[in-house]
Amino acid sequence: MGKIATREAYGNALVKMGKTNEKIVVLDADLSKSTKTAGFSKEFPERFFNMGIAEQNLYGVSAGLAAAGKIPFASTFAMFAAGRAFEIIRNSICYPKLNVKVCATHAGITVGEDGASHQAIEDLSLMRSLPNMVVLNPSDGVSAEKLLELAADYYGPVYVRLGRSGVPVIYDENKAFEIGKSVEVKEGSDVTVIATGIMVNEAMIAAEELAKENISLRVIDMHTIKPIDEDAIVKAMKETKGIVTAEEHSIIGGLGSAVAEVASEKAPGRVLRVGIMDTFGESGKPAELMVKYGLTSKEIIAKVKELV
Repeated sequence: MGKIATREAYGNALVKMGKTNEKIVVLDADLSKSTKTAGFSKEFPERFFNMGIAEQNLYGVSAGLAAAGKIPFASTFAMFAAGRAFEIIRNSICYPKLNVKVCATHAGITVGEDGASHQAIEDLSLMRSLPNMVVLNPSDGVSAEKLLELAADYYGPVYVRLGRSGVPVIYDENKAFEIGKSVEVKEGSDVTVIATGIMVNEAMIAAEELAKENISLRVIDMHTIKPIDEDAIVKAMKETKGIVTAEEHSIIGGLGSAVAEVASEKAPGRVLRVGIMDTFGESGKPAELMVKYGLTSKEIIAKVKELV
């Protein structure tokens, strides 16, 4: 099983989509080599705009281009998109419901050595709180490309969370996706793990280990955080002993919170959360940080056994 970073898949998708849709324009904040928009800039220089290190301006200009009928894909690191430019995204993009795609790379703790200042672990919480915003978090290169194509076809603001590190490919190229509709990656009858982003692969590893102990784990890829797939959550709660959520994000306000909100109103039951426990990260290698901050199959297994 090969590995590809979702930011790499993003760069590939931009070039592919740019060839068939002339309305697509790409903007960046002087990080095109890192966000992988550089390929688009070489292929379509007249449709690429480097806004410099000025993230508020990046998204303000994107709003203007969208109002003029373009489909802007505007990229920077997640920390600067969700954090530094939050007000512009709120007031200039979401409030008028403009057709801007906020494609934020280097999300989560696996940014690694860049440390806490660059590790966006609250971006899902911020973006899903905004009216009119769709929030997508692909788990591998295939889902990233497919969801980006859907984002281009969808009219309105979309936040796409992308990672720095290579992640295993989970899906076949022919797999179909739908915004707001999760994917049941593995059937199971004892407990359900609802995971997003890179934690889907950790959930699959957990399922393999638990199968050796005759524990049947259902694994759901919740690639759309908003609008969330309420039907899948209700079905899981009714058919299994409970739900474990897994995300490379703070346990406050992200996937775990979203799932718990639905469960509490529509199918009450136990929801246990695997994620970053209300703390900042630190500089280190991505794999080591995932172990230190409890973002591995080991933590998922422990929570599943608690429910069983």
